Amino acid sequence: MSGQLLLLFLAAAVLTAGCVLALRPLLTRYALTRPNARSSHHTPTPQGGGIAVIVATTITVAGAVVLAPNDFDDLFHFAAVFASVIALAIVGVTDDIHPLEATPRLILQAFAVAIVLAALPAELHIVPLMPWWVERALLFVAMIWFVNLVNFMDGIDWMTVAEVIPVTAALAAFGLVGALPWTAASVAFALCGAMAAFAPFNRPVAQLFLGDVGSLPIGLLLGWLLILLAGGGHFAAALLLPLYYLADATVTLLRRCANGESIMTAHRSHFYQRAMDGGFTAYQIVTRVFAVNIALIGLAALTLLNHSLTIQLIALIAGTAIVTALLWNFSHTPQLRSRI
Repeated sequence: MSGQLLLLFLAAAVLTAGCVLALRPLLTRYALTRPNARSSHHTPTPQGGGIAVIVATTITVAGAVVLAPNDFDDLFHFAAVFASVIALAIVGVTDDIHPLEATPRLILQAFAVAIVLAALPAELHIVPLMPWWVERALLFVAMIWFVNLVNFMDGIDWMTVAEVIPVTAALAAFGLVGALPWTAASVAFALCGAMAAFAPFNRPVAQLFLGDVGSLPIGLLLGWLLILLAGGGHFAAALLLPLYYLADATVTLLRRCANGESIMTAHRSHFYQRAMDGGFTAYQIVTRVFAVNIALIGLAALTLLNHSLTIQLIALIAGTAIVTALLWNFSHTPQLRSRI
């Protein structure tokens, strides 16, 4: 099984690199993003690299299904998930070229999320004491937020790389020990390989951005994988893995709401953006994020090894403390302190 996952990783990586090289001239011509109030770049840069990531992940997984269909359960629902991923990628590429209004974009995201939730196993229940329909409603809201926060956090070079590669690698490894279905582990490793191949093109200073065509469907795939992990009895692990992204985006949203700021307008209020404005380089920021993610993976693995409530709580408290320390570090750079 580990050999098959390695093949998925390599196949997705090769396909992504090939797609990027083929698409770059087209993206430079039609999908050039220019600096705005939210941007961390200063020169026009092509976006749409997510096309290569999503195409490579989809083709790789589809190839694995064709070659070994018996290894994949419930192919109909699996196909529904990827149909939603592709649909959301189309929404993303449209938004990259001709920005959509917030309402239709949110409605289309909601349809994609609804299909993914409908494709979940009927018996999946994360909190047994909660009514099934209430849990599904909460998952619906959480998934829409997660899809958007992955998009919001994709604001500097290598940020999404530093998040997605360790998280998907961890999910694939958890699948090898039975914490995640084989189908989901295969998707995680394919996405990991695709992002690894995209990384050199997005290295600071980036030659190519993911764009909404990448960040939105990646958020949908990650959300689906994390729900499956939580539904398998590993809620603490599913919360720990994306904890930095969840904390940065959610705290920023709440802070903007409390200050009476419009949450629909472009801004540079995320902690990682404040760190860059305070003098941190992109390398310094993403290195810290990557290191925190490795620590969170270790804590998540601990919760898989020991299912006691005490260990789960200790891991969550430790993870929260680590992420809080990083957010504090980002918001207390020397230049920011000098402005206070």
